[in-house]
Amino acid sequence: MNIVVYTVEEAAQVLKISRWKIFELIRTNQLRSVKIGGLRRIPHVAIDEYIARLMEEAA
Repeated sequence: MNIVVYTVEEAAQVLKISRWKIFELIRTNQLRSVKIGGLRRIPHVAIDEYIARLMEEAA
């Protein structure tokens, strides 16, 4: 099993938004994240889920 995780900076680049916005999405439970050794990481699947939710809301 190969799970891809991103740093906050990498997730911000993937979504083309700021680091601050990533932290806001995490804080408001709109984007799932995990802590690994005290470092915040965002699983690729969490980004996919977030985008899917946005697409559903837009439909």
